[in-house]
Amino acid sequence: MDNNSFIAADILLLTSSEPNGLCYIETSELDGETNLKCRQCLPETAEMGQDDALLSEFDGEIACELPNNLLNKFEGVLVWKGKRYALDNDKIMLRGCVLRNTQWCYGVVIFAGKDTKLMQNSGKSKFKRTSIDRLLNFLIIGIVFFLLSMCLFCMVACGIWETLVGQYFQRYLPWDTLVPQEPMGGATIIALLVFFSYAIVLNTVVPISLYVSVEVIRFVQSFLINWDDAMCDHVSGAHAKARTTTLNEELGESLGFS
Repeated sequence: MDNNSFIAADILLLTSSEPNGLCYIETSELDGETNLKCRQCLPETAEMGQDDALLSEFDGEIACELPNNLLNKFEGVLVWKGKRYALDNDKIMLRGCVLRNTQWCYGVVIFAGKDTKLMQNSGKSKFKRTSIDRLLNFLIIGIVFFLLSMCLFCMVACGIWETLVGQYFQRYLPWDTLVPQEPMGGATIIALLVFFSYAIVLNTVVPISLYVSVEVIRFVQSFLINWDDAMCDHVSGAHAKARTTTLNEELGESLGFS
């Protein structure tokens, strides 16, 4: 692989162009970190250099763990020329990394395709929610249950009133032809219909626009973060940049572990 090449499989590093068998990789596709990480091959394999003859004669046997999704852990053993060499995560380049600041390197594919650690981690992505989002969801669910409780109470009260009093008003305001004429049956049908009527009347109790208001506030706040001169590294001149508007309120938290 050459410099700036995308690594398409989990590879055991054998040799590189840098001194002491070092190479540098960017793992932003794996963990979001843009700083370069260092990998180092075994001194015994680093001696092969860029010699195609020696590389083609490499007949080492690798025994390692089964495919898993642990990005920071690798355990294995290389058996070569009658000797055993321990392998760890510092000698492995994972799929999704990019080779940086290294002219060339050679390696042996350990895992490919769905067995790579990148693919083992490619499940359903989780949407990050803040504590305010969870609180809003809890409050909205509580308000919806409160609305249903009010509609149910009004439905029962309407049924009782229609049974005891409402039947005497039929001479002024007769029931619909679809409603049974007997007091109990008619009151039941009317009460069921009134439940939906009250749900329409009282639906403004649920603050549907609250989510829109919160998103607008977050959107404006992201611009304030970008424009804030106090959130600036005066040495490099780099300003804070809001890359997402969903986690603004999580900034500045102090977490204590005991």
